[in-house]
Amino acid sequence: MSASSIAEFGFALVILGIVLAFVAAILLIVRAGTTGAKARGAGILLIGPIPIIFGTDRDSVKVLVVLAIVLMAVVFMFMVLPSLLSR
Repeated sequence: MSASSIAEFGFALVILGIVLAFVAAILLIVRAGTTGAKARGAGILLIGPIPIIFGTDRDSVKVLVVLAIVLMAVVFMFMVLPSLLSR
């Protein structure tokens, strides 16, 4: 596999992710408009080791806090593990 084909595959995955996010947002808007249900959501923005978490309700934010801790632990393990293996 050449570097250009890997780059093209990565670009295609990014475009596919954007399209899927757009379709999901449209479906959420349509479904919320027809059923009258309240939309709940939350988001997380990681800037280095500092997570910025926001949301519309406490339950969503609690889930994201746990996910942020797990994500930071995984990233920390990937950073520390190579140095431990090289000894």
